[in-house]
Formats: sequence, structure tokens, C-alpha cells
Amino acid sequence: MLKHFLFILLFSFGMNAFAQELDFKAPDYKQIEKEIQDKKSVFYYPKLMDRLAKNDTLMTQDDFRYLYFGYVFQPKYNAFWRSPDEIKLREYYNKEKLETADYNEIIKLANHTLTDFPFDLKQLNYLAYIYHLKGDDESAKITSYKFHNIMNAILSSGDGKKCETGFHVLLVEHEYVMLNLFELESKGQSLVGNCDYLSFEKGKYNVDGVYFNIEKMLENEAKGIK
Repeated sequence: MLKHFLFILLFSFGMNAFAQELDFKAPDYKQIEKEIQDKKSVFYYPKLMDRLAKNDTLMTQDDFRYLYFGYVFQPKYNAFWRSPDEIKLREYYNKEKLETADYNEIIKLANHTLTDFPFDLKQLNYLAYIYHLKGDDESAKITSYKFHNIMNAILSSGDGKKCETGFHVLLVEHEYVMLNLFELESKGQSLVGNCDYLSFEKGKYNVDGVYFNIEKMLENEAKGIK
């Protein structure tokens, strides 16, 4: 069902940017950490998060890069985070057909999850879809705007062709959201250096696999073990 939601958003809310090849630059984590802690910087993290919460649609790609990659320096960052509402939301994912009466409960649960972790791409995507079904296209556009720009932050971080230029992600789930977005199906997963390598069926696509840089996830995991 996730793929279905993704492509409804892609075509309904003008996300054709995903089909374009973007310039990429690996995150400079030292610079990001410095900027998000500087109260005088336009990238001061509390300011960025406040703008996101207030649905500021004038945020730039750089704003979203500092917001997304800067989250690894926040105390709440957990590389193995799971939605507190996952079980309840899964019931709705698995329904053959949603009822009109379901919409408000899904919106409540998804927004609760996003309050806990604003980069839950699955919930942003699902929430925009539900707003669209409900007829609240303004909320749908704002929500899909966030989804679109967070995805662009990830896409701007690499090209996925090798580990050195892998896409940087906060969660493994973000890897699979991206694959679903492009209708790619992974046949295997392996750890290569600081990267997750998701392989595809030989000859099915133009590439045999894609690399995701998970160095910050590994660092976060190591801190948890200490």
C-alpha cells in the first residue's frame, strides 16, 4: 500500500522533481553541527524546527539539509526509532478499504507520531494521502511539501552508485521509502563499510544496487551500547 500512497502524492501534488537528476554533495557534519548550535545562524536548529512546525513553505533546500542531517546531533535521535502508534496505524494500512470515519483517527495518530519524530517519511506520506481523501487539499499540499523536501535532502547527499557517494539516511526505513518511490525492489541487503547496500535482481534495472551511507546510524548504535 505504501507504494500506492507514494505515487498518488507524486502525481497529485507535483513531485516530478524526484524524476530529475539532482546535484549532490555529502553532508559536512562538522559544519552542520557548528551552524545548528549557533544562535546567530539562519540554521540554528530550534529556529529551523519551529519553521517546520509552523508549516513554513519558504524553507530552502539548505534549510532542509541542515534540518534533516542536523537531527543526528539532537538528544532524541535514535537510529532504531519506531512509531509509538505503529500497531494502531498498521491496522489502517492493512484495511482493504478505508471508511470516511477512519480519516480523523489516522490524522490524529500520524500527527502524534510526527510530533515525536518529524522525519517519519512513511507517516508524512500517509498523512498527505489521508488529507487528500478527506478533501483537505491545503493540508495535503503542506504535508507533501515536507515529504518532498526531506526526500530531496536525502537525494542531494549522494548518487547511491558507490559507498563513497551513498545517500545519507537517518533510518533504515528511509532507504525503503526511497526504493518504493522509484518502484525498485531489493533482493538483498549487506553492510559494506559504513553503507547499507541494497541489491537488485541482476539485469532488471539499469544498476545492480544502491548504497546508503549509515555512518551516523552506526555511531548512534555504538553510543547506545556503551
